[in-house]
Amino acid sequence: MDTTQRTDQQRSADRRRRELLEAADRVVLRDGPQASMNAIAAEAGITKPILYRHFGDKGGLYAALAKRHTDALLDSLRAALDAPAERRERVEATLDTYLAAIEARPQVYRFLMHPAEGGQVGEQGFDVGKHSAPLLRRMGEELGQVIEERLDLGPGSQLLARVWGHGIVGMMYAAGDWWLGERPCPRAELVKSLADLLWGRLAAVGDKVGGPGF
Repeated sequence: MDTTQRTDQQRSADRRRRELLEAADRVVLRDGPQASMNAIAAEAGITKPILYRHFGDKGGLYAALAKRHTDALLDSLRAALDAPAERRERVEATLDTYLAAIEARPQVYRFLMHPAEGGQVGEQGFDVGKHSAPLLRRMGEELGQVIEERLDLGPGSQLLARVWGHGIVGMMYAAGDWWLGERPCPRAELVKSLADLLWGRLAAVGDKVGGPGF
C-alpha cells in the first residue's frame, strides 16, 4: 500500500469519525445524560457494533465528545483572554464565556459532567469518575500554562500558576454547576461576583516581561 492510499484511507476514517461524533452530538443535545449507544447508532444509521468498532465503548465515545467540546471551549476562553481590553474586562469576559457555553448547551454539559443522571453508569464499563474528572484537570493545566506565560508571579511561579489555574477552574465549575441548576441570579451578576473574588490578587500582580500580557 503506497503512502497516497494510506493517506486517503486515514482521511476517510477521520471523516467518518467526525460524522459519528456529529450524530452523537445531536442525540446528546436531545437526550442529555440519557443518551445511549443504541440511540447514537440509530441516529448515525449504523449498528451498535460498528459504533463500538470506532470508539470501543461508551467511555471511548464520551472521551471523544469531551475532547471535541473542551477544545472548542478552550479556544473560546483563549479568545476572551486575548481580547484588546483592560485586564478586569478580560477576566469577566473569560468567566462569562464559560458560563455562556454551559448555558447555551445544558444537555451537553450534563452529559459530560453528570453522566450518572442518565442511569447508565455501568453501560459497557462506563466509569463516570474516570472520564469526567480529566476535563477539569485539562482545563486547569491549560489555564495554569496561560497564567505562567503572562503573569510575573515571582519565585515558584510555575507551581503557583498551576495552583491558580486549577483553583480558578474549580471555582468556575462549582459556581457554574450550582447556577445552572438553580438559576438564582442573572449570569452577569454571577460573573461580577466571581470576578470580584478573583480580582484582588490578579489586580496586584504584574505582567511577565516579554509575555503577551494578561
